[in-house]
Amino acid sequence: MSLASSAGRLAPQVLLRWSIAVAVLTISLKTLAWWLTDSVGLLSDAMESLVNLASAVFALLMVKIAQRPADAGHPYGHHKAEYFSAGFEGLMIMVAAAGILWAAVLRLLDPQPLAQLGIGLALSVLSSALNGALAWAMLQSSRQHRSMALEGDARHLFTDVWTSVGVVVGISLVALTDWLWLDPVLAIGVALNILREGVHLVWRSAQGLMDQSLEQDVIEDIQKTLLQFKHRTIRFDHVSTRRSGSRRFVDLHMHMPAHWTLGRAAAVRGAVEQALMSAVPGLRCTIQLLPMDVEAHSQDEEDLI
Repeated sequence: MSLASSAGRLAPQVLLRWSIAVAVLTISLKTLAWWLTDSVGLLSDAMESLVNLASAVFALLMVKIAQRPADAGHPYGHHKAEYFSAGFEGLMIMVAAAGILWAAVLRLLDPQPLAQLGIGLALSVLSSALNGALAWAMLQSSRQHRSMALEGDARHLFTDVWTSVGVVVGISLVALTDWLWLDPVLAIGVALNILREGVHLVWRSAQGLMDQSLEQDVIEDIQKTLLQFKHRTIRFDHVSTRRSGSRRFVDLHMHMPAHWTLGRAAAVRGAVEQALMSAVPGLRCTIQLLPMDVEAHSQDEEDLI
């Protein structure tokens, strides 16, 4: 079994608990690095780790809610709860970016010398390595479990890693050139970078809450599966798809000869459902049977077959 496959099998809740523990550790390391060096660049890095902690806690809560079974009040389940996690994380990133920008502008107006850069940079590199390893494992698991909350946390951690790399390079340049203004300018760059990531996460969360269609490659798999059953006596129309957290849904009309018995028609529909669910893991199918000469009226466009 490959390392990526092993990481992908880890449950989202397990990785989010690890994320909380790693966030606490990296906050400690980065805060110590800032305290030793008085670098506003390293301060911005530590503030982003605070966002990591808050986001991981909220993501863990939302994943637990998303895994609750359907009930009378939520007959389609609670899967969309994960989108709230991604949206919350995006908003937290924006708040952190605003705080970093404020601190950076103040330091830019009043540059200060930096101290003990060697130890501070070493602590930053260590925390980045921890975040990078965890983010990679979380991303593999998010693809396996189709978890929006886990993917959002993983991508934010990757952003944090690249942010830390930029900070380390920038602070090293400050040490070599003694350009004190470079430290706050670097912090401003960090803030703008994570602000972009925050906007992206909020946008993706909003798209998910608005019943976005399935990914194009998944739609193509559905098309190929339906084409296997398409015949002069069978056709499909009004095919629509949507995502709800880790769940995937497809609704369609299946037309067949009016003289077929209900048992025969149901058997064919069952075969189509099984084929679709085998082609697309986690798919939930709703197939409405109609006679070949009957058209269902809808304002939606017919989009697949």
